[in-house]
Amino acid sequence: MAGAVIVLGTVALLAGLFLWKGPTRINAGRSGRSIARYSWLERFNHWMVATSFVILGLTGLNITFGVYLLRPVIGPANFTALTWWSQAAHQFLSFPFVVGLAGMLAVWARDNWPTRVDVAWVKAGGPMAKGHPPAGRFNAAQKALFWFQIGGGAAAAITGYLLMAPAILDNITGQQVAHFVHGAMAMVMIAVILGHIYIGTIGTEGAFEAMSTGRVDFNYAREHHSVWVEEQLGEARRAVAPPDARAAGAD
Repeated sequence: MAGAVIVLGTVALLAGLFLWKGPTRINAGRSGRSIARYSWLERFNHWMVATSFVILGLTGLNITFGVYLLRPVIGPANFTALTWWSQAAHQFLSFPFVVGLAGMLAVWARDNWPTRVDVAWVKAGGPMAKGHPPAGRFNAAQKALFWFQIGGGAAAAITGYLLMAPAILDNITGQQVAHFVHGAMAMVMIAVILGHIYIGTIGTEGAFEAMSTGRVDFNYAREHHSVWVEEQLGEARRAVAPPDARAAGAD
């Protein structure tokens, strides 16, 4: 019951937020220029994790609530077949999910360490601030989501694998603890990821392009990740500068 309240409550909250506030627009409008944000490898890994998680979430919800919601609608025979395939998908798709989490950790951990810029972003009000506080490649909220997903995904995966190998948990208490941790963490992760999906799609203008094309509008990047944009521009200037270039006034 608590899991249903968490998930449905999150859906209702996001729907209310969209109806009340609508999407966050690019204040300066689209510039017509774009800047590279994610490589093809980063996007491939992200979509592997995202696809795996969506299917894991749906099959897990079916395993948990399907007997109450789906069985009366589709009948016992169809529900049994669906649940058998759901359980198989739930088990096998855990592997690309875990591999993808490890890939995220390897690729993005360096950019997700807290910095002074994050402290200033939070003090300024974060997502509730007027305007856009300076932020690096990822702001403080995105960094918190990243580490929560890594930690929560690890907890869900470990407890899930323990439940898949009951010989390891040879007592009722251990199995009950694993079931509780796995189910509770899954419900919380579903709720959090629903918020992530909202912000990254209809909730923020220009955000989805980052993971669909790998590039974002320059004004979007400058408003949401100004520190990162300046770093990218600085690297670009150094890359095109002649190797023997001298600073103005050096003579």
